[in-house]
Amino acid sequence: MKIGILQAGHIAPAVKDAVGDYPAMYAEMLAGNEFTFQTWNVVDMEFPSDPDDADGWLISGSKHGAYEDLPFIAPLEALVRDITASGKPLVGVCFGHQIIAQALGGTVEKFDGGWAVGHHEYTLQGKNYHLNAWHQDQVTQLPDGAQNIGSSPFCENAMLYYEGKALTIQPHPEFGPRAVDILLDTRAKGVVPDDLQEAARARLSLPDDNNAMGTQLAHFLKTKSLS
Repeated sequence: MKIGILQAGHIAPAVKDAVGDYPAMYAEMLAGNEFTFQTWNVVDMEFPSDPDDADGWLISGSKHGAYEDLPFIAPLEALVRDITASGKPLVGVCFGHQIIAQALGGTVEKFDGGWAVGHHEYTLQGKNYHLNAWHQDQVTQLPDGAQNIGSSPFCENAMLYYEGKALTIQPHPEFGPRAVDILLDTRAKGVVPDDLQEAARARLSLPDDNNAMGTQLAHFLKTKSLS
């Protein structure tokens, strides 16, 4: 099964050097499922010709906001609508979670509660997951057809399911502690409040459920259903 990765941003160079860019991290997260991968750098205006260019799709994270007036946003929204209409399964992570919701009629905003960085606990489909986050933007209004199937005390709409079409998640199941540690060193200063940085560093050694979430996302890509 061929998975098309729609890369909506470039990871910090130090993270790329240490653990790889988004496509490498997603390939590792989804390993063991006999997937092949092709990446389109949509952030650089490289788009597939149509949804049939892959059997399933994944939209990456990004430093950009879904609501920003950037050249790639409108064509990516149009592609989201084409993919969901085509019957191809679509997964979104962080920015991907947000742009899918926005493309289908939802609202994404800069959350007035501030940042989520590092290790957080989520209740997803009634189970507890520990996953790493790095975001301030959130989906604040769901589009028609979206079901909220996961949340945390900080993020109400942390996981959304569009039956038979898409499964999206706000945190980063592709981020291990090394990626978070590097982001704290390179991207947090002057942006993320000091107390949140300190709390994130204190949680770096805690175990995560990245493998379990990768299994769930792979199941959706293969079946278009929840596990």
